[in-house]
Parts: sequence; C-alpha cells; structure tokens
Amino acid sequence: MMNERKVKKETNSTFNTQYSSLNYHIPVLFNESIDALNIKPNGIYVDCTFGGGGHSKGILQKLGLNGKLFAFDQDADAQRNVLNDERFVFIPHNFRHLQRFLRVNGVTEVDGVLADLGVSSHQFDEGSRGFSTRFDGPFDMRMSVQQETTAASIITTYTEQKLHKMFEQYGEVSNAKTLAKHIVQQRKQVSLQTIQQFKSLIAPVVKGNPNKYLAQVFQALRMEVNQETEALKEMLQQLPIVLKKEGRAAIITFHSIEDRLVKNFFKRGSFDELPENPFVTEVKEKIFNLISKKPITANTEEVKRNTRSRSAKLRVVEKV
Repeated sequence: MMNERKVKKETNSTFNTQYSSLNYHIPVLFNESIDALNIKPNGIYVDCTFGGGGHSKGILQKLGLNGKLFAFDQDADAQRNVLNDERFVFIPHNFRHLQRFLRVNGVTEVDGVLADLGVSSHQFDEGSRGFSTRFDGPFDMRMSVQQETTAASIITTYTEQKLHKMFEQYGEVSNAKTLAKHIVQQRKQVSLQTIQQFKSLIAPVVKGNPNKYLAQVFQALRMEVNQETEALKEMLQQLPIVLKKEGRAAIITFHSIEDRLVKNFFKRGSFDELPENPFVTEVKEKIFNLISKKPITANTEEVKRNTRSRSAKLRVVEKV
C-alpha cells in the first residue's frame, strides 16, 4: 500500500510540474528537454527562459538538496511565478547576460543550460502586450518594459531600407520590399499606436493567407524590438565558457532563423553557413558533441494537446 501511495504521489507530481502553469505558459518538449540535460542531483543548472516556470520545476524535481537552479527572465510578469525553493535563484535579466549574472552569484561554471526561445503563451494571450494579431492593444511587443524601442517606434522611424531588411530577414515576408515602401509612404497620414491601426495601414499590401502574412510581419517586428537574434548569439557564444566539461545545453527553437543559428553554432562554433568544398579542409577545435544529430520534435500527442509545439525543435549538445 505504501509503494502504491508513493507511485501515485510521483505521478501526480509529474502532472503538476507539467500543467500547473497552464494559465501562463505550456512548456513544450517538457520530458525531452529535461531528460536531455542528464541532470546530476548535485549539479548547477540554468533555465534561460523561466516564463511560467514549467521547465524550472522539472529541473528542480531532478535535483537533490545540494543542487542549484538559476532562472533568467526579463519579463516582469514572469516574476509572479517565482518558485519558493532554496535551490532556486531568479535573475530578472535577459539571458544575453548569462555569464555576468552567474558570476554575480558566485558561479563560473554550470552543468547544464536550457532555453525555450520565442514568446510565452501568456505574452501572446495578453492583448495589452501587443504580441498577437488576435487582439487590439498598444503596438508594443517589448518583453521588458525597461527598454525604449517598441513596434510603433520602429514602424514610424525606420527607413524604407531598414524595414525591408527586417521583414525579409526576420519574417521571410514574400513582398518585404513592397510592404516597407507602403509603410513609409502612408505612415505620416495615420496614427500607429495600436495593433488595429497598423493592421489597417498594411491591409492593401497583405499577400496570400492574411493570418500567415500577419504572423510573419509580427514575428519580424517582435524579433527586432527585442533584439532576439543578437541576444541568442551572445548567449550561445558564452556556452563554451560557462559549461563544465560534459555539461549540456538544450535549446528549443520555433522558427528556421533561430534553429539555423543554434544548429551552426553547435556543429562548428560559428553562425556562418559554410559551403561544402572537397578541396578545402577546415580544421577547427571541437567544442561540442552532438547528442542528437537531428532536432528532437514533439510527438503526435503533444501536438494535439498544444499546437504551438508543432514547430518546436530541440537541439542538444555536450561540451567536449
């Protein structure tokens, strides 16, 4: 009977870890990412994207009394989910400052780093944040209200060339040049402080499926507002320094731009796509061993439960 109670308790605990933060964010590839870290009970770990705390709870569940978890999140809303656990330290900053704030806390090396990139369910569902095309609200998109740049300030101040590059590079928008030109020609005639005002402005140049098109445009703006690509690169470049030997990094991405950066850095320690040339042999010091050559993706059951997981890709490496 005692064993039965123990099993039941562990099962309920796992369920709570995965679903207790449903109102804020559903952690994707939960079991896969926690398992990928190969957690040592007394190890030191980092959750770069705390959000609703789902992944952090999973890590803590694997840690012993002497283990430690540091969690980063620049979004003030995420601080409401801070965990009451002596092994847990919350750092209210962008993960691009990974090494700096670990050192502030007396840590130079860790056993594992986890990052679930992109936008949390809460940010998408909170109309006042300006991340979603589904609601009207301030044309904002800042993950941290401390920063000055908003989606509205970008649209009203960027040159046509900068807008074109942004939509093409970060949103892979098919008519990025036409869109940028239209915005610059029309923006002085209208106010652009709300999502609806922006959507009305670009309505004449929307191409193809409106929902997909707007999603790509909003993605480009969000990535520019929050400097997501730059922050990701900075964090990745710090991994060889902060990870212990045989320490692991598990990164979950949601679109090809981020996945390409992670894939290239994990494979060769740089972000460049190198053309294959049989006559040139580049010998570079190996930093990581790939735990999985191909990215780990969500199974059918998870995709049914959480459609956001459909585009998720988990890549895992171990420091040599």
